[in-house]
Amino acid sequence: MKGKVTMKGYVGKILIIVENLPVPFDRRVWLEANTLTGEGYKVSVISPRGKDDAKYEVLNGISLYRYPMPPPTKGFLSYLWEFTYCWLMTFFLSVKILFKEGFDVIHACNPPDTFFLLGAFYKLLGKKFVFDQHDLCPEVYQARFGSAKRSLLLKGLLFLEKLTYKTADLVIATNESYKKNATERGRVKEEDIFVVRTGPDFQRLKRLKAEPELKKGRKYMVCYLGVMGPQDGVDYLLRSVEFITRNHRRKDILFVLIGGGDSFNDLKRMSSELDVQEHILFTGRIPDEELVRYLSTADVCVGPDPKNELNDNSTMNKIMEYMAMAKPVVSFDLKETRFSAQDAALYAKPNDTEDFANKILELLKNEKKRQEMGEYGRKRIEEKLAWSHTEKELIKAYEKVFSK
Repeated sequence: MKGKVTMKGYVGKILIIVENLPVPFDRRVWLEANTLTGEGYKVSVISPRGKDDAKYEVLNGISLYRYPMPPPTKGFLSYLWEFTYCWLMTFFLSVKILFKEGFDVIHACNPPDTFFLLGAFYKLLGKKFVFDQHDLCPEVYQARFGSAKRSLLLKGLLFLEKLTYKTADLVIATNESYKKNATERGRVKEEDIFVVRTGPDFQRLKRLKAEPELKKGRKYMVCYLGVMGPQDGVDYLLRSVEFITRNHRRKDILFVLIGGGDSFNDLKRMSSELDVQEHILFTGRIPDEELVRYLSTADVCVGPDPKNELNDNSTMNKIMEYMAMAKPVVSFDLKETRFSAQDAALYAKPNDTEDFANKILELLKNEKKRQEMGEYGRKRIEEKLAWSHTEKELIKAYEKVFSK
């Protein structure tokens, strides 16, 4: 620790709050927390609690406070309840941390866009509020539930986003599309926005020797890594698997789906309904050590996120993690995915599951192309997009926060 002294003899203290995922499972938050700790700040984190997580522990010098995870959301009312419950638990723990450890900055990661209320409260006590925008919440709602019948709710989400921008002393965006949203929809000054991409961490993603036995007797392995919610497109992938196995009669491919989420059980049922379950392995959430074994063995990795306003403007962490592991990618043609992957991916027509399937098959029959694409992606991460490059903007952002 370098000892980040912001005033005479005083170390800056930061409280990061996140609802979407447990920490350190939330990779972006964990990378941010470790970077800030390495810069000498004292960092505390509030998040939901995973299955095997403690209520409180200290890892890498970071204090982790966790509350019980709410049940999976299935509709708007449960979605609303989840936000309310997590907000109250976060507020309770923030008060506890205020008296136990103290903090100068409250760093809020969305969703939801309701943490501005915490920010406004603590600003009355002289704290700073940093908004770390992980998602476009109005677009998340549209992707999950549609907006035609609930336009009033959509307007409400846009209003909450506007209030969050207005409350923030500084905004951290994950890419240029989110920065544009902050300047145009949020009216945030450009000098108060810092783009911090979630670059892969090579300490976590270390390539191993392929293990053919993981393919369970198949010649090829195709991997998906990520959250499995309504907006993540895993249902599109399952339809592509059906097309590959039924129309092309391919039985030599194992599709490994790594991760969990609100749609996990629904997707398992869907695989049975499509009669493709024998070609698919759902691993659920697994430790990093096991995850790396699968990615090291995979021949192709996939990003089936469908094209919509949310996904087109969002950076998919899984795409860059595939690239870090030197794997060729198949994705639908999305703006920010093209920026990340460039020539490391083949791009299917948006939301066309048959074209997506054909792109997978195109790569599987061309080993040389797979290798070239994988090495291109790895090099792009090493030279441009690794966390060691992108964390520099986070450090600049906090230098500005504490200079005020």
